[in-house]
Amino acid sequence: MSLLEPLQDTQRKSRRLIWVALLGAVAVAILLWFTLRYYPEKRAAEHFFDAVVAEDMSRAYQLWKPLPSYTMQDFLADWGPDGYYGPVKSYRIMRENAPRGANGVVISVQISPFAPFPSASDIEKSRRTKTIGVWVLSKDKSFSFPP
Repeated sequence: MSLLEPLQDTQRKSRRLIWVALLGAVAVAILLWFTLRYYPEKRAAEHFFDAVVAEDMSRAYQLWKPLPSYTMQDFLADWGPDGYYGPVKSYRIMRENAPRGANGVVISVQISPFAPFPSASDIEKSRRTKTIGVWVLSKDKSFSFPP
């Protein structure tokens, strides 16, 4: 480096580095938001379906947090071993979706009467897999069927 050569502009490189770091942080924040925005509702659904799979119907009924009009007999008629959705031996949460302006989240779940959950290549067992939706209210994590 001689006296006639201009000084390198290190300030310009620093600005670029700051902008790249800032854009990277924004991208990570957006990715985390999309990944974790329905995490509490999804976790509540996992607890509920774990109780149903374990055939702990009293615990599952508590987690459902039903209205007084939805009795334990109604619950067993839906979720019990001989119920409409039963027996539930395994499940897979497929996706979560919240309608615009809603106070809850619709969790789409595949339930199967077989444990472990059958693979897509096992056509005979996969035929008995049902896809259902449950509504999870965001404020208290109570369940109901989607509106």
